[in-house]
Amino acid sequence: MTRRRRTLVAACALALPALATQVTASDAAVPPRHAINICQSASFYANYDSASGPTGFLRTLYYGDKIGHTPGAHPVYNGWAASFDYGPNDWGYMRLECIGGYDSW
Repeated sequence: MTRRRRTLVAACALALPALATQVTASDAAVPPRHAINICQSASFYANYDSASGPTGFLRTLYYGDKIGHTPGAHPVYNGWAASFDYGPNDWGYMRLECIGGYDSW
């Protein structure tokens, strides 16, 4: 084995424990916290594209519809929060300011 290759193998072996310590609890799958839509109506999209915003309109959610979002664990991009719609049981994106009533049901 060449010296360069030995150095690379050693560097990779040393990096493995460091990578393992960087995984935090927030990186693990976190179930959504119960909440409701607090807006009169809110658009619910299938995905979020950083270049163009929300994409793939799914449906309109209305006040009181049961949703889920866990602050600090589920991503929010430019005010669009990854959320779970308990009606049809699917994930999507809706405006963060429309999520409230945490633990109300």
